[in-house]
Amino acid sequence: MLLMLRKINRTIALIVGVLLLCCVAVVVADIVLRQIGHSLGGTDEISGYVMAIATSWGMGYTLLELGHVRIDLLRGRVAEKGRALFDLFGMLSLASTITLIAYWCWPVLSRSLTNGSRANTPLETPLAFVQLPWFAGWVYFMVVAWLTFIAATQLVLRKDYEAAESVIGLVNEVDANS
Repeated sequence: MLLMLRKINRTIALIVGVLLLCCVAVVVADIVLRQIGHSLGGTDEISGYVMAIATSWGMGYTLLELGHVRIDLLRGRVAEKGRALFDLFGMLSLASTITLIAYWCWPVLSRSLTNGSRANTPLETPLAFVQLPWFAGWVYFMVVAWLTFIAATQLVLRKDYEAAESVIGLVNEVDANS
């Protein structure tokens, strides 16, 4: 299951990377055009939208690559089983928090869809157009977090702490064990 998610994440990362590169190209083009007295306009707005979408979709990738920042005060002082339990607790906390974020993102999108809301900017971007992929990214992150938690729980219940660490542990410890 996690191997499939990693493959999906790599595809998503490539798509998000292309989106970011396109955004950079538009910003660079706008900067060049400003030098000759013209402007595309709205590049700050567009880049903000792209960053919001890229962030929400990038979180699931970062989770499976063990890239999220963690504060590890007690974990390193306990045995393998204790580290696994701390990791599970951290994963449960993360999955629960992301569930709340995704839950509260929906009313934002729903209101934009219902009202036909547009940005209060010169581009007058339909907000649902931007909020839909943003919301989908948070939902995807939530699904990845819960599936990762379930997979790690199964590994811990089988007492395969090394495999659990490779799924939800700390990247520097995982690399040290490789």
